[in-house]
Amino acid sequence: MGMGQDNLNKVNQVMEASVVIVGGGPAGLAAAVRLYDRGVTDLLILERENKLGGILKQCIHDGFGLTRFGESLSGPEYADRFIQEVKQRNIRFITDTTVIQITPDHDVYAAHRDGLLHVRARAVILAMGCRERTRGALAIPGTRPAGVLTAGVAQAYMNLQNRMPGKKIVILGSGDIGLIMARRLTLEGAHVLGVFEINPIPSGLPRNIQQCLNDYGIPLFLSHTVTDIRGTDRLQEVVVSKVDEKLQPLAGTEKVYACDTLILSVGLIPENELTIGAGAELCPQTGGAYVDEWYQTTVPGLFAAGNVLHVHDLVDFVSLEAETMAEGVVRYLNGALPNASIALRCGKNIGHTVPQKISGTENVVVTLRVRAPQKDAEIVIRQGKAMVARKRVRNALPANMIEIHLLKDQLTGGQDLEVSVND
Repeated sequence: MGMGQDNLNKVNQVMEASVVIVGGGPAGLAAAVRLYDRGVTDLLILERENKLGGILKQCIHDGFGLTRFGESLSGPEYADRFIQEVKQRNIRFITDTTVIQITPDHDVYAAHRDGLLHVRARAVILAMGCRERTRGALAIPGTRPAGVLTAGVAQAYMNLQNRMPGKKIVILGSGDIGLIMARRLTLEGAHVLGVFEINPIPSGLPRNIQQCLNDYGIPLFLSHTVTDIRGTDRLQEVVVSKVDEKLQPLAGTEKVYACDTLILSVGLIPENELTIGAGAELCPQTGGAYVDEWYQTTVPGLFAAGNVLHVHDLVDFVSLEAETMAEGVVRYLNGALPNASIALRCGKNIGHTVPQKISGTENVVVTLRVRAPQKDAEIVIRQGKAMVARKRVRNALPANMIEIHLLKDQLTGGQDLEVSVND
């Protein structure tokens, strides 16, 4: 929804910046530091929370930074590396500020405690991250008691507010945050009755299945889902059913679990209302914007990286992607961004690719996910009948992002490409 003319006339402050970065999480911070180091110093980060860092502030477990920094860090430690870099460079940032509109001409409107802010920018970076699917998105029937919450909210309660969400826990969905919370709740004395996944395969990383469930004896039930929620003021029990190959509940398989808390870990959705409002086209496979190899959307000068573009499995990849995007922003500001006219199309067993278009003038790293698990998979990129890139993957899983290098010298012209998995 756009802003009416009356609101536009009530702008309290007008600013200018070469680049406005919407979001002060791992993508926005990494992009800001790289842009500054590449000579683009007139930057402004707008963050809706009261501190920089994004979701990392509440991720107190370690395992972050192994790829980007070569050492294991907690989420707050990882975020702080970039926050300190931003502060050392005196990069401007404003917190407690919610962006409410971005125009195709790079006008950014935001609400903060002093009123309505209008920033005129030469380029805009979208780094808003993603949000969790809620019970409403799943349409689970039943009553509406307290005790039903998403994994991220449970994580915030425990790690930021030191509050236990419950004592007898059922977790729906095998997303990584839910798996990590199963371990966290167990360590804090709660009884996690089980993790129930509607699909026949887990959606989280294999290492989290092992370290967060198997190591603590927490059962994982595949091809199961919650079919009823019962309770008055507080959740009292849930009904779990097996599902068939079409993910439909099987009559007669219902089982009742007495519990006081249901945690939903059923997937993430890129936060793309601003993207749509700016006029950028969305990719139905990723839920994020269509982008070229420099992460420019279909709106010139509007760039996107991180979980707002496609949900990542590791935050290190978010930062690395944002740093690559920053190079594209520099080129755009210098008027040297080539046109990307070669499309990448998804073939057999490929869920999505990023980017979706390339120029063919430079080497490109293509990120993708498979739709279904496949062992000893050969991922290939073809241009017409010619194979231009290939990669062997011992165990291709939908939970894992896969990278394949595409060399410009292998391309045979401007024909579109197809990415697929060989048998």
